Amino acid sequence: MSEARVDYAVRDGVARLVLNQPARLNAMSFDMWTALPALVARAMADDSVRAIAVEGMGEKAFCAGADISQFGEKRSSREAVAAYEEAVRAGLAGLAEASKPTLAIIRGVCFGGGLALAMSCDLRLARAGARFSIPAAKLGLGYAFNNLDFLVRRIGLSAAADIFYSARQFDALEAQRLGIANHVWSEAAFDEEVAAYVARIASNAPLTLRALAISLRELARPEAERDRARADGAVAACFTSEDYAEGRRAFAEKRAPDFKGR
Repeated sequence: MSEARVDYAVRDGVARLVLNQPARLNAMSFDMWTALPALVARAMADDSVRAIAVEGMGEKAFCAGADISQFGEKRSSREAVAAYEEAVRAGLAGLAEASKPTLAIIRGVCFGGGLALAMSCDLRLARAGARFSIPAAKLGLGYAFNNLDFLVRRIGLSAAADIFYSARQFDALEAQRLGIANHVWSEAAFDEEVAAYVARIASNAPLTLRALAISLRELARPEAERDRARADGAVAACFTSEDYAEGRRAFAEKRAPDFKGR
């Protein structure tokens, strides 16, 4: 088995996608990009999964971006570049379109395509000491319009221009100020805080989480492209569910609800 892979495991209601190429700081190979959509689809089809978490193998990196060592082979012609960009687009879209909450758990380096991957998730949880950068301008790479648009819509044109033009590195606290990191925790507390936060999300009503995820996906689209009926249908399904009745009972009885996702 190649070392460069995305590992998949489900634990406590969370599907964990682990980027596994630590020798290259978990840089994304072509095969890793192409694996992502199927793994997200696997998590979507599993009723026991209530959230999807993406993280890097080891302590040094979430993801250093695309595996540049493959560029000579995978980006050597116009056709090869197009195929590579489509693999990246599909991988990012798999996460961005998931109808379950998605989280990026960021330790260490989060560069280039790794930052794009993190930004494709709903939430980003960063450990103090994490470093962020999009170094395309230092490498002579053309950065895909769709990926640039994705970041601009999340943090604004001016902040994105600074990150791209300067190709500079910045820390987790600045990432939080920019709206890239939702939460930043110390190295000592990080694992415990992440576990508690992810468990809190996974304990909530699955149909409500699904309805929220769908609505957020639609709100991220241009207004003319939004499928309001899809979002309204997901919301309506919550009110006819067993979980809604269970939630009301649990509230009245002052206990934690036991949601089943139906």
